[in-house]
Amino acid sequence: MAEQAVKFSATGRRKTAVARVCLAPGAGKNVVNGQAFKDYFKTESLLQFIAQPLTLANAADRYDITASVRGGGIAGQAGALRHGLARALVLADAQSKDALKSSGCLTRDPRMRERKKAGRPGARKRFQFSKR
Repeated sequence: MAEQAVKFSATGRRKTAVARVCLAPGAGKNVVNGQAFKDYFKTESLLQFIAQPLTLANAADRYDITASVRGGGIAGQAGALRHGLARALVLADAQSKDALKSSGCLTRDPRMRERKKAGRPGARKRFQFSKR
């Protein structure tokens, strides 16, 4: 009987973006929405932000990462992917939990967009006041 490869999957969220991350033992192949990380997230700062949990857990070349990201913008998707990666790494290796938790990778960022209020042009902005 062939041995089944162990996979670890987790979900990460940020703003309105949701990332489903799947980790499988491998050589470090990273794919998000069918594209390589470098092609999908173009800026170096976002790539470093996403790679933070991998470097903290010393797992950069130990796992193949397959992710599906929906909703939000590119920065929110990067945050969701980072959160999902950290959660999947904890499932794969429980010893890395302390390092990931202390760095804030396991914390879901609660900041959301404030809703537009009635009678105003935006959430906080007001129309110009006229005394007369």
